[in-house]
Amino acid sequence: RSSTSSLLPVRLERMNALPCQSSILTLAGALGASLLLMSSPAPAQDRGTDAELNELIPDRAVVDPEAWTQVPAPAPVAIDPQPQPEPESPLAEDGGFRLPWPDQQLDLPELVGLEPDAESTALAMQSNEVAGLRDAGLVEQISPQLALVFPGDPTRFPERSTFAKRFAALSAIEQLSGEGEDNAAQLGARARTDSDLLHQLLRIYGYYDAEIEQTVSGIVPGQDAAAVKPSVRFTIDPGALYHFGRVDLGDLPGTGSDFPALRSSFGIQSGDPVNNDRIVAARTGLDNALGESGYAFARLGEPDLLVDHRREEGDLTVPLTTGGRYAFGPVISELPKFLSGAHFEDIARFDRGDLYKRSLVDDLRRAIIATGLVSSVGINARETAPPQGETPGTVALDVTMTQAPLRTIAGAIGYDSAEGVRAEASWEHRNLFPPEGMLRVRAIAGTKEQLAGVTLRRNNFRGRDQALTFDLYANTVNRDAYVARTAAISATFEKVTTLIFQKPWVWSAGLEVIATNEREGDVGGVTTPRQTYYIAALPLRAAFDTSDNLLDPTRGFRAALRVSPELVLREGRTASYARIQADASAYLPIGKRVVAAGRIRLGSIPGTEIANIAPSRRFYAGGGGSVRGYGYQQIGPRDSLGTPSGGRSLTEFSVEARIKTGLFGGAVSVVPFLDAGSVEAGVTPRLRDMRYGAGLGLRYQTGFGPIRIDVGTPLNRREGDSRIAVYVSLGQAF
Repeated sequence: RSSTSSLLPVRLERMNALPCQSSILTLAGALGASLLLMSSPAPAQDRGTDAELNELIPDRAVVDPEAWTQVPAPAPVAIDPQPQPEPESPLAEDGGFRLPWPDQQLDLPELVGLEPDAESTALAMQSNEVAGLRDAGLVEQISPQLALVFPGDPTRFPERSTFAKRFAALSAIEQLSGEGEDNAAQLGARARTDSDLLHQLLRIYGYYDAEIEQTVSGIVPGQDAAAVKPSVRFTIDPGALYHFGRVDLGDLPGTGSDFPALRSSFGIQSGDPVNNDRIVAARTGLDNALGESGYAFARLGEPDLLVDHRREEGDLTVPLTTGGRYAFGPVISELPKFLSGAHFEDIARFDRGDLYKRSLVDDLRRAIIATGLVSSVGINARETAPPQGETPGTVALDVTMTQAPLRTIAGAIGYDSAEGVRAEASWEHRNLFPPEGMLRVRAIAGTKEQLAGVTLRRNNFRGRDQALTFDLYANTVNRDAYVARTAAISATFEKVTTLIFQKPWVWSAGLEVIATNEREGDVGGVTTPRQTYYIAALPLRAAFDTSDNLLDPTRGFRAALRVSPELVLREGRTASYARIQADASAYLPIGKRVVAAGRIRLGSIPGTEIANIAPSRRFYAGGGGSVRGYGYQQIGPRDSLGTPSGGRSLTEFSVEARIKTGLFGGAVSVVPFLDAGSVEAGVTPRLRDMRYGAGLGLRYQTGFGPIRIDVGTPLNRREGDSRIAVYVSLGQAF
């Protein structure tokens, strides 16, 4: 304390000796005069009230202010000698300073340390922890130029792997990699964007106090920047995981006995870890549960999460009005003469009085679209009776629709090197007999076949996806195996599958009456006699399908069984038999570009001799849908003239690989295939006398299915078989 008090006057004394002393004193004098003038009392001022101020003003300053401000020149001050700097020294020019060197040691007070602040200590520890992750953390290497470092303890951030994948899909560094020069400046700018992205993602997972340290590496002083591949590393300390606090679901508690199930569908309870993805999923789950529990007019607002950093919790609010519970009433059609409300109730999967379910309303909407008679459909629930306590109210469903074009002209053309050209055309009106009564007229003109026919079909007949079909046709066939002139009428009732509603199980049952005049084919100009067959058949079919697409399956399998008991009248004699055929196929994806497909077909006709079976009702093999490489119906027993005579048993196998090429946007596929088949005169399918065909096909994918071109060759060709067979058609071979 003594040294400090003695030093201050010394510093003042040295300052008086500075060259700018006169100017300073002059300025001080002027300020003093101004103060004096300002301090002079106003006419009404009492001077005695400023006694303390007056004592500070000298009398001579009051008497003669001008003289008082004139400061006499200062007396010379002795200067202690000082060592002179060397001429080369930067201090060679003294600048007029004349201060003596201190001649005594300054005795300064000892510094006293402060108590550490708790918050600062916590921040320092957190910073040290983040820095320590660089060496001890778990690294997720996104790419050579991007990495994430997480805490070494996996339990601190268990979402590490899914988080890294999600970040990689959204990262600016990853999305813009390779665009232009990936220099350090560009990478740093993208890293700032990714840093913001990381904070957003961490908040989605419930980490609201996360710390992220960003490091751009790969910059070496003196090294060419173009030769350096920089990389970014984000070190993440997620901090505390927040939990849900209060969960408010509007008036959901007022749903009575439904409340436990509805509350369980929300899936979030107080105390659960905060996760924004779970909030979205929980809201969707609750909305679906309300729609499936009769709450036709329930309305959910957008969820709101209020985060409290002090509690490390988030309070969740989901605005909700339930609107009461309802049951189905009538279905009202806007166009009753076109498609009636009664018809809609037939195809709906609910009855009047059933509890309202939103999924059933959506199902009805899709079913109406599947008729092909409308281009758009709207269904609105309308209250017809309010709920009464626990008794549900009633809603009517008002159906609005826009008619689609009802008439269609269709055609198809194909080529088979053995069968020649085949062209098919049809005209139909799909609602000529409402509701859904279709009339179709069709014709076939081909090298080996001609046909004319009329079909009446009632879709959704007495139930959903059920069809009643009547078919009348006449055709002529002139093939190597047989020549036939046939007239037939049939009726079939079936459960069908559609592109919109592909079903696992389908079935059909029918009645068929056929009159056909046939003979075996001509060979070398030799004509066999004709015979007339009158046939009554009860064709039955059941099929199971787990494939993912009707026209172009890539996974799953199919199985079908056809049994047709038949009674035949030939030359006044009757005989009975059964045509049985079993089919199975499977589809297995291999990677993203290859689908392996295989099929097997077995057939048998027990019950009578082959002579009692019309040639057109026997089994044959060979052709585009059978054993490729052989002509149509060219595999199997032959008569003495070498003509295919058909058989009573059938065996076929096929395998192929459908390989996408990437050409034309992935629309073109290459298909190598191997087929095998055998037809026997006996009733038991065997592997004896198998014919093999192999080849290569192309597929061009269109919006209505693949266009198929197959080129095959017989591997164990018999005399008369062509070396090459070409097949062009729509759809896969199986």
